[in-house]
Amino acid sequence: MFPRLLFLCGLFVASTSAVAMTIYKSTDANGVVAYSDRPTKGSKVFVFRDRMVEHLERQVFYVIMKKDGVDSVYVRNDLYAPVEIELSFAGVKNVSGAPRQPIRRVIPLRTSVRLAQLTATQASRPLVYIPKLKYSLGDPSGTAMAYRYPLPWRGGPFRVSQGANGQYSHYGPKNRYAMDIAMPEGTPIIAARGGVVVKTENSQTGRGTNPSGNFVRVLHDDGTMGVYLHLKKGSVRVREGQRVAVGSALALSGNTGNSSGPHLHFVVQRNTGMGLVSIPYSFKQPVGALPNFALRP
Repeated sequence: MFPRLLFLCGLFVASTSAVAMTIYKSTDANGVVAYSDRPTKGSKVFVFRDRMVEHLERQVFYVIMKKDGVDSVYVRNDLYAPVEIELSFAGVKNVSGAPRQPIRRVIPLRTSVRLAQLTATQASRPLVYIPKLKYSLGDPSGTAMAYRYPLPWRGGPFRVSQGANGQYSHYGPKNRYAMDIAMPEGTPIIAARGGVVVKTENSQTGRGTNPSGNFVRVLHDDGTMGVYLHLKKGSVRVREGQRVAVGSALALSGNTGNSSGPHLHFVVQRNTGMGLVSIPYSFKQPVGALPNFALRP
């Protein structure tokens, strides 16, 4: 069974090209799913959704406090990590104190910060404005420290099915330096670096609505973040705000989200200015690569 799992999720290995390829998905009479860069009868284009985005609307938001004719606008960050935000105002009418340029600020973890105080230019008329808030996890002023990662799993040996700059799905800025490691579902996933758990997802089944599937995001002390994706439903063992050490049990590997087969997707990211990008990293020990089955004659 495991060789078949390797075949299904080991379609692509590390590539030196950052150009995406067209992938075709087909299902045979026995229900076995295969992926290839070559179309076959009955195959369909497989659309990879490069939208590795945690929805933070309930944890990063603005609050307007009205008192004595003054609207005080706060931004609240309920996460266990700093967040860079950009606050602007549209449709401004009869307002004094609204900044002409967007306010960009880093909001510390678990903090509320007042960013604007608005009053009516004409007291007899109402204030009219629409706050617009953008955000990105992390503090862009941090400096990534050199670190070689121990393997974030127990068992194996397993091999890389897609590496950095992989043409299948590792071509976007958030995943360019990610690695996919083929492994059977239920493999123990452990922390490859110490830090604080910032976000988790534990309830997704199959493809679900989030391309990342179930995941754990850990903030390291240098401001970088390690993200462990496509985890098995109900297997996440850590909670947001919990500090983990190297080797701490996080979850079990799975096949959830936008996954072509059972594997762990591991990526290291940092905020470089209102946006997360993946950064290069290396493991402490060599990890072999699977053959590129899709391109074999």
